[in-house]
Amino acid sequence: STVLPEAPAGAAVARRLALGIAYRGTNYHGWQSQPDGRTVQDLLEQALAQFVGAPVITVCAGRTDAGVHALNQVVHLDAPVEREPFSWVRGTNRYLPHDIAVQWCRTVPPGFHARNSSRGRRYAYLLLESPVRPALETGLAGWVFRPLDGEAMRAAARYLIGEHDFSSFRSSQCQSPTPVKTLHAIGIARHGAYWRLDFDGNAFLHHMVRNVLGCMVAIGQGLHAPRWMADVLAARSRDAAAPTFPPDGLYFLGPYYDAAHGLPERTPAFDWLPE
Repeated sequence: STVLPEAPAGAAVARRLALGIAYRGTNYHGWQSQPDGRTVQDLLEQALAQFVGAPVITVCAGRTDAGVHALNQVVHLDAPVEREPFSWVRGTNRYLPHDIAVQWCRTVPPGFHARNSSRGRRYAYLLLESPVRPALETGLAGWVFRPLDGEAMRAAARYLIGEHDFSSFRSSQCQSPTPVKTLHAIGIARHGAYWRLDFDGNAFLHHMVRNVLGCMVAIGQGLHAPRWMADVLAARSRDAAAPTFPPDGLYFLGPYYDAAHGLPERTPAFDWLPE
């Protein structure tokens, strides 16, 4: 086995921090850093570097696509300087655009990993059912103009609960080593003209929620019976499923961890999104 050298006596040991980030994804090319710099990770790391005066690398709990929002994205970093937790929040936010904001900061053990330490992740999709397209909600909610049958969608959702091969709902660009994931729960609730669909799982494939949602909407509109969801799942082929639904109404609610880490699972925006 490899033995790592001990740090020299008196050398500073970087403190690992976890940050909770909320952002509106409309203006960005997703989470992950890209050459054009127009991603949430790029802007967050630039703001952190301006705040502390040194480069900072972040690792996130779940990468989000262009146009996808986050209420409690969690990242970890190894702090090159000592600052109070509230300073990391306020100091970093000073350099961030108006639609990205650090919500909280906590010190975590050196072995903590934003992605690998999580026990699961949660997403929600906000969907407007209306004969007229969104206006105020543009970019913040998906849209259907045909009525949806909630009971049909709930019946379809039951076929997806548990551990399955989700290849039928996997993007061709997905980098996951396995298509086998576990969905713990799917919730479907209506609030006036809006539907909220919640997804809780151990992990998600690239475009998985949006591809499931495309099938849900097709079933809710009566284009297929609920049993069709089981047929799509069993096919293990992307060609069997409905087209990918737009990203507009998709929210990464964030990961959740063992309680011992003491990390917040909610931010104020949870009270803004209808439950």
